[in-house]
Amino acid sequence: VYLIDGGIVGRGEAAPSNRYNESTEQILSILKQKVKLPEDCSNRETIWNHILPQLNGIKALEAAFSMALWDWWGQTCGQPVHELLEMDTHKMPLTSFTIAIGELDEIGQKVAEAAPYSILKVKLGTPGMDREIIEEIRRHTDKLIRVDANEGWHPETAGEFCKWLADQHVEFVEQPFPADQLDDTAALKEMSPLDIYADENSLHSPDIPQIAHAFDGINIKLMKCGSLEEGKRMINLAKFHEMKIMLGCMVESSVGITAAAHLSGAVDAADLDGNLLINNDPYLGIKVEDGRLVLPDGNGLGTALNSDSTNLT
Repeated sequence: VYLIDGGIVGRGEAAPSNRYNESTEQILSILKQKVKLPEDCSNRETIWNHILPQLNGIKALEAAFSMALWDWWGQTCGQPVHELLEMDTHKMPLTSFTIAIGELDEIGQKVAEAAPYSILKVKLGTPGMDREIIEEIRRHTDKLIRVDANEGWHPETAGEFCKWLADQHVEFVEQPFPADQLDDTAALKEMSPLDIYADENSLHSPDIPQIAHAFDGINIKLMKCGSLEEGKRMINLAKFHEMKIMLGCMVESSVGITAAAHLSGAVDAADLDGNLLINNDPYLGIKVEDGRLVLPDGNGLGTALNSDSTNLT
């Protein structure tokens, strides 16, 4: 989405997920009605409070307008978004790179494609294949692995599997069980040598006090929480509860990934590779150097049109 006023363009992006009952069709129907700005655009909070009720509670769309507004406001004020949010950027994290697992005989190629990155993220959740997948990856690389179980494990076997994974240079496990199995997750946390991170259980800041006993960390995604402000609230609340923090993403362009990266100096881990998983990205922004996130120069988000892309809008 674009937010335009006074000749300044703010950019934002929505990447809805069916997992949260949000769709592109819902978003397009709202955008066709033209989201209106208030007459007085001299205060960012006033603008946000005017826009928010027009978005029908769709978090991915709220995230898009939050990005666009912060981008526009930063350019208007002459400051980058991370400064406006008072986020430290001196210690930017390494990002993991997701390798999508199809057939086992494709894993070597997938690992080779991830050569520039020192941390691999592997989506598991098929108990009959999970061990084979890790073993096959280990035939090709000894890089650190982060595991996303995608709510696909069983409580009866997860504890022993976590112990095995700990010997395979795995850093942590994300969302081992469905979100409604919080007691099982709490029990796993007690026995697992690996940290357990929440994804589907950590949508918004009010979730954090309810899950702090069951997880060691949370995964924050702007598309789930709905705004950069809420992302910052989640960071602060997780730290209060002594939880670790990862910034994640959906499959997004450099607009969405750059927006999330403005929060990344305050987190323990990043999985901000969504723009690396698409072809023909229409925007420029965040860069990755030796696996580490590097914010763009410039005010606002710092994104720009990619003149080499055929997807320019």
